[in-house]
Amino acid sequence: MASPTYSLFCLGNPLLDMQVTNGEELLKKYDLKANDAILAEEKHTPIYDEVVANYKVTYVAGGASQNAARGAAYILPPNSVVYTGCVGDDELAEQLKAANKREGLQEAYLVKKGEKTGACAVVITGHHRSLVTTLRAAEKFEQSHLSSSAIAPLVDAAKVFYVEGFFLTHGVESVLEVAKKASNASKVFVLNLSAPFISQFFGAQLQQVIPHTDIIIGNESEAEAWGSANGVPDSKDLPAIAKALASLPKSNASRPRIVIFTQGPHSTIVVSSAEPDSPKTYGVNAIPSDQIVDTNGAGDAFAGGFLGAFVAGKPLDECIEVGHKMGAMCVQLVGPQYKWPKVQVI
Repeated sequence: MASPTYSLFCLGNPLLDMQVTNGEELLKKYDLKANDAILAEEKHTPIYDEVVANYKVTYVAGGASQNAARGAAYILPPNSVVYTGCVGDDELAEQLKAANKREGLQEAYLVKKGEKTGACAVVITGHHRSLVTTLRAAEKFEQSHLSSSAIAPLVDAAKVFYVEGFFLTHGVESVLEVAKKASNASKVFVLNLSAPFISQFFGAQLQQVIPHTDIIIGNESEAEAWGSANGVPDSKDLPAIAKALASLPKSNASRPRIVIFTQGPHSTIVVSSAEPDSPKTYGVNAIPSDQIVDTNGAGDAFAGGFLGAFVAGKPLDECIEVGHKMGAMCVQLVGPQYKWPKVQVI
C-alpha cells in the first residue's frame, strides 16, 4: 500500500451491481418499487440467480460510498482517496478492485476468507432503478479493522471522512468511532442518508451519528422519509426538513452543519446551521430524456463530485456545481462510471 497520504477516507458496503433492464416482471414478482433501495429479505433471495438466468446482466462496481469514493478519486490527484469495507475472497472482489484501480481509488478492504462479496440486483425500468442488496461479506466488517496497522494511519492522516447511511444497518459502532475521531480533531465528517428505509427503520442509529456530522447529503425521498420520521409538520417541505436537520445538536460547534438535498433534475437545496433562515437553491442543467441512459448511482456521483471539490478546498457553491456535473455525467453512462474528460476542480 502507498504511503498514507490520503485526504479523504471513505467507509461503506462494497457491492457488485448486477444490472438488468426492462425489469417490469421482476418488480411484480418480487413486490419491488420502481425507484427504491432495500435490503433483500428471504423472498428476494432467488432474484440474483434469476437475473443471471433470464436477463442480460451488466456487472458494475457498486456500493454507495465506494461509488462516491471513485468519483472523488477521478477528479483528484493520485493518493487523495482511500476506501475500506469488507469483501470476500472471490471474483466479485477482484472486479471491484479493478474498477477502483481505473479511477485511482486505493482500497484497503477487510477480506473475509470463504465469504461471498456483497451484491446488488439493479432492476431498471425506464429511467427508474430498484436496488435489492444482499450484504454478504459487507456486513461482516469488524471495528477492529479501523485500528489495525494497515488502516489506523489512514484514519489519522485523513482530513475528510465520508460514510453511507447503509453502513448503519450493521456497523454503527465503526461509524461512531470514525465520526467521533473526526469531530474531536476538528476534521470534517460527511454522512449520506442513502435511502428512505434508513430514516424509517434505523433512526436510532442516525441519532447517534448526526451530532458528530458536519455535512449531510440526501435526495428528496430520503429527506421526506427523515422529515416524516422526525415529526416535521410538512414532510414534503424540503427547506424545513433541511433546517431541522441542520439545527440538531452538534458535538463540535466550531463550524456549522451543512445539509444538502438533491432532487434529480430539479434544484438542489442547501441549508447551513449558520444561516438557518436562508436556504439556498442551486439550479440543475437537466439532461434531455433521450440522453439519459441510467440513473443508478447518480446521487453517488453527485456526492463524489462534491467531495472531490471540497477536499480540493473549493467554495461551497463550486462544490455543488462539480457535484451536478458528475451527476450529469453518470446518468449518460451505464451505472456509476466515470469515463469522460475529467471535471476540472484543481
